[in-house]
Amino acid sequence: MKVIADFCIVPIGVGVSVSKYVAECEKILATAGLEYQLHSYGTDIEGEWDEVFAAIKKCHERVHEMGAPRITSTLKFGTRTDRDQSMQDKLNSVQSKLDG
Repeated sequence: MKVIADFCIVPIGVGVSVSKYVAECEKILATAGLEYQLHSYGTDIEGEWDEVFAAIKKCHERVHEMGAPRITSTLKFGTRTDRDQSMQDKLNSVQSKLDG
């Protein structure tokens, strides 16, 4: 089953800047071969259910390995069975309404 997820990982106890931890997660997503798009407060991820959630688990594992004693994450995700839909499809749908 395909899933589109919005994932935000926040290491706790590592100081104010978390960009190096986010960058490590982006590398994990790239290695997993998933479609993903970083945005200012998280990352959209698209792929097969098991692959997406395995990558999210690897992100948590890697950030802990980097020294973060705690992590909080937010995750929103959705699935469809009526048709295939990509992240880009969703963006295009809104843009078409804006274009008129």
